[in-house]
This record gives sequence, structure tokens and C-alpha cells, in this order.
Amino acid sequence: MTGRMIGVDVGGTFTDVFVLNEADGSATVAKVPTTRPDQSGGFLDGIGREVDDLSEISVVVHGTTAGTNALLERKGARTGVICTEGLRDVLEMRRRDRPRTWGLRGDFEPVVDRRDRLEVPERTLADGSIRTQVDLDSVRRAAKQLLKQGCEAVAILFANAYANPENEVAAVAAVREIWPNPHVSASSEILPEIREFERFSTTALNAYLQPEVSGYLTRLENALQSDGFDGEFMIVQSNGGVMGVNTASRLPVRTALSGPAAGVIAAGYIAQSAGFDNVITGDMGGTSFDVSLISQGQTMLSAQTSIDFGMVVRNPMIEITTIGAGGGSIAWVDKGGLLNIGPESAGSNPGPVAYGMGNDRPTVTDANVVLGRIDPENPIGGKLERLDVEAAGNAIDVHVGELLGLSRLEAAEAILRVANSRMAGAIRLVSIERGFDPKRFVFMPFGGGGALHAGAMLAEVGISRAIVPRFPGVTSALGCVIADMRQDFVQTVNTLVTQLDEAALGAFMQEHVDQGMALLGASRTSFDRHEISFELDMAYLGQTHTVPVPLTVTQTNGTVTAPSKADIEQAFDTAYHATYGRLLNNGVRRILNLRSAVTGKRPKFDLTSLAPETEGVVAPSAIRKVHFGHAWYDTAIYDRLSLPVGTAIKGPAILTQPDTTVLIEPDFQGRVDAFGNTIIEPQKED
Repeated sequence: MTGRMIGVDVGGTFTDVFVLNEADGSATVAKVPTTRPDQSGGFLDGIGREVDDLSEISVVVHGTTAGTNALLERKGARTGVICTEGLRDVLEMRRRDRPRTWGLRGDFEPVVDRRDRLEVPERTLADGSIRTQVDLDSVRRAAKQLLKQGCEAVAILFANAYANPENEVAAVAAVREIWPNPHVSASSEILPEIREFERFSTTALNAYLQPEVSGYLTRLENALQSDGFDGEFMIVQSNGGVMGVNTASRLPVRTALSGPAAGVIAAGYIAQSAGFDNVITGDMGGTSFDVSLISQGQTMLSAQTSIDFGMVVRNPMIEITTIGAGGGSIAWVDKGGLLNIGPESAGSNPGPVAYGMGNDRPTVTDANVVLGRIDPENPIGGKLERLDVEAAGNAIDVHVGELLGLSRLEAAEAILRVANSRMAGAIRLVSIERGFDPKRFVFMPFGGGGALHAGAMLAEVGISRAIVPRFPGVTSALGCVIADMRQDFVQTVNTLVTQLDEAALGAFMQEHVDQGMALLGASRTSFDRHEISFELDMAYLGQTHTVPVPLTVTQTNGTVTAPSKADIEQAFDTAYHATYGRLLNNGVRRILNLRSAVTGKRPKFDLTSLAPETEGVVAPSAIRKVHFGHAWYDTAIYDRLSLPVGTAIKGPAILTQPDTTVLIEPDFQGRVDAFGNTIIEPQKED
């Protein structure tokens, strides 16, 4: 049905809402403080500000940090593990790594306590043969004991279940007959892939999150439906696709980087529409600065991510580097007299000192307020009438200026220099240190604070220009609206290419396609088309690290034909040479895993519908003193959303809008493109 599509992104400080009217392409946005501990309050408040009648909504897509926060704050459910005899401590042993590389100190506690990890007799060998049938009576006793100990969720983790899930399937069926809720996770269902620790970790974390995430999503869905919503409710995955609520409740581990992933998807679409295929994104919210890289229009996907030390998730995720340098990140001086930014954040409550809600330690936002870069009379979010500039200045004096012998302005500038340096370091990490020349990329800042630091990033990193989207403060929410529906699958093959059973590989491919198409078909979303992709994890025999090898696969009437051994060898040689610049003579090629992705491409709206008029009066609404470097500058203030297409404004200038502030520093200029984006680049000499 045609109505309104809503994207909602819940961040650490603000909850962002993007509302698209499918009939005329118009859009409205809202930004409200994130509510804690239950994020559903801010979610519903944000939608309520923009939509009176929820029956008009066709789709709600949500980017959530509920799973991420539960992991980082260790606030998931008490979880039990039933595992193969001898494997009780796999989660604790990990890969024999350490929280800190240097030194002998450091400890780690897995999310499942040892008393809640119980062993049962069973054994499947690596070739899939069953050495010991599972003792189902022991499984039932273990499940009852875990329930008696207070566990809300349970994970079944059997050795080599990826090769043959028979024992694990029988155990899961027995546990589900006893367990009083749906929170039962099985490693062969979550990750049928070789390597015990990664499979055990991903499955255990999935179980740990299930009660929290499924409860949160159920509350949201019930609240929406009780107010008349009858559309489709979907959740953004860490891979940048979306999935239904039922899938998200069953596989909550796939939401671990849900919110940041939506922002990267939106940034890629906006940049490509504007003619830029190479983009470095910088999402600066109140708590963190998230950086990602898009090369030739393709987001970088990682097969494995550590949410925190020891919390390994083996699932495709957009590669995102996160540092504690958001607008609410606290500035502090250590015992050695060095100025630091974060990782501690004031969040949305109490927020920066200028908010007047009880915090007395200065933040990055407070520095921007003191320097005149943020208008104290028009704070974003809509909850505050004005910002307290004097309180922010006093906090900077007490916690930074007096300790370092700096004036208020010098201390505020120092806070921004340190914050900018940390953000620039994160950008170099995803670009230069991975072989990408930042001069070939544009920088897209978004989030509530990103556009205040665009010029600094260009100067520090050497990026050619920045592109500020039309609604930077709610870009992640916009990404929720445009994200495609994607289902990922993996299956360990573990064979030499010369010994590959092509029919068996084709059967795995067909099974993945059938499952993916069934999940897409069960949704109420319409798709422009379907895309199916396959790749193999491969290496030379004896190597530990693999390279992803994309496959060209033919399909006829939905039936998949696996590539030949010769085609796989050629594809591996191409991928390996591209990665390492050489091939190993007489090397024996090995296949570890098959990875498949089935994607339903959702219709995209035309971004020109967000653009302003092509004609209009360009005149500043005010002139304000703003501090840059060592001096105050008379700075023109413009209403950004009313600037017509083609407008060019030389810095220093500030462009204001409800969800963010765009800063054009001296020696830079801004230009409004056909989509309403602002292109920031160095001023050209006349």
C-alpha cells in the first residue's frame, strides 16, 4: 500500500526519525532525546511528533542499538550453554588472546558464567561421522538444571555440528520441549561454519541477546499496532540490509551494528546519486564517531567483528571503526597534563554542560558553543529553549583551562583540535592504512555534530571535498528507509578444489537461494528485483587466513548451477593475486566456506524530491562572531534548507537547520547541488 515510510534510528544521545511520503516524495524529520533504559519511549515519541494517524504508515524500519548496548553494558539475559563433553571452556579460552597486548595483567569473563555451562555426552567428528550419539536424557537434565539456576535463554553448542547437525538437532528438539520460551539457539542454525570458538561465541551471544532484543521489539510492535499501525515493521541488520521482526527476534546477533550500518547505506546512496563512488563516511553523534569507507560504490563488509574484547560475532557486517569522540564526549586532563577526549560521554542525560541538566564536565559540544559555532538560542532536539554558554565556559575553565594554563578560548580550541585529531586518525585507519588514497575520496559527515568538523577533516587528512547531505542529523534514519532486504547464509565445505563435489556445492547454493527467496517472499515489501551472490572462503593448503572469492553462477528458472573446478581455480587465482600481488607455485587450493546473499532490492525514492527550489534570495539571517584559530570572525548565518540549488557561499559561514549545524570555515566555500547537498571544498582563487 502507498502511504508513509518511516525510518527510526536510535543513537546513544538522540533518536532520529525520517518520514517519507511515498505519494509526493516529500519528507519531514524529527530528533528527540533517546530514552533510557528502555529506548522504546523515544522511538514512539519521535514518530508521534510527525504522524498523528499511524494507519497512514505503510512501513516502519528501525535501526537499533538495543543489542549493541546490551553487549557493551553486559545487560543481556542470564544464559545457559549445553555443550559437548570437554568443550565447557571454549568461550573462556577464546583464541588465547589478551585484552591488552603488553603485560601479564588482564582478565575476561564470558557472557555465560561457568556454572551455567554444562556438558553432555556426544561427539561428531570433523568429517561428519558420529562417534558418540547424543545422550538426550543428559540433555534434558542439563536443561532442567539451567532453568532451576535462573537461565532465561540457552545455547546448544556441539563439536563439528557444521559438518553434521544430527546430534545437535536432536538435542535442540529435546530442549525446546522443556524450555518455557522461544529463546533456544543452536550453533548449526546460527552459524554452520568451521572453527569452534567463533561458532560458539556467535551462538552464545545470540542467546544472550534474545530475551532483551525480542522483548524490546515486541513492545514496539505492540505499541504501534495498538495505535492503529497495520503496516510492516522491519529491522536493519549489521550488513546494511533489513529483516522482519520475527527474524530479528530469532537472530538478534545480526543487529549488533544496526544503527551505524543504516547511516553507511544512506551515505553511499546519496553520494552515488551526487556522482561520487568513493566516500569516507563520518557519523558523529552525541556519544561516538563512526567511520566507514565505500569504494567504487561498494561498502566494505567484514565476515567477523569483535563487539568488545572476547565478544566475537561471525556474521557479515559493514566495516565500521568507532571512537569515543561524539558531541557529548567529555574533555579531561590526565595526571601527566595531557588533554584527552572521551571515551566517557555525557550522553543525552545529563548531556553537555550547556544543556543545564546537571553535568559539570566540558564536552566537545560545549567547546563549539563557547566558540560561537553552535547557536545557543536554537539547540537541536526541541527539548531545550536555549543553551547556557557561561556554564559551558566555566566548565572548560575549571577542567581544562586552569590545569593547562590556557584562556577559555584557547582551551576550547584545544578541545576541538584534540577531537579533530582523533577523528582524523580514525579516517586514516580506514583509508591510508588499508591502501586507499584519501585524495580520491569525498568525506560525508553526518549525525548531529559531523558537519561542524568537515573543514577540519579536509585539512587534517587531505581529502579533496566534503558532501553534507540534506538532512545530516537524521541520515541513519533515512538509511533505514532505503535499505534493501538481505539474507546471508554460510556453509562450511572444507575440501580441496581437486576433491570438490560440484553437485554437493550446487545443492548448498540451491538451499541458500530457496531459503532466502522464501524469507523475502514472506515479507509484505515489494521489490524492484532480486540479486543473488556467492563467494567462497579459500586459501592455499597450510594457510590460516582466507581470501573471499566471488563466483559467477548461472541460474535457469531459479535453479542454480555450481561453477566447475576450473572456474573456481581461476576465480581464486584472480582474487589471491589482487590481494597479495603473487601466486604460490604448486600451491594446493582449498575451499573452507560457501557464503551466499539473497537480496531484495527495495524501490528507492528520488533524492531530488528533497532538493530546494532553483531560484530564491540568498541573504544571511544574521551575522555572528565565531572564533577560528586565534581570532573572532564576523560570520554570516544562513537558513540552509531555504538556500536554492546552485548557491555558492564563501566561508566563514554557518548554515543552520533543525537537525544539525553546518560550519564552513575560512578559506572554504559551500555549494548547494541538485539534491540539496552542500559540497564543501577549498576556496578557488579568483
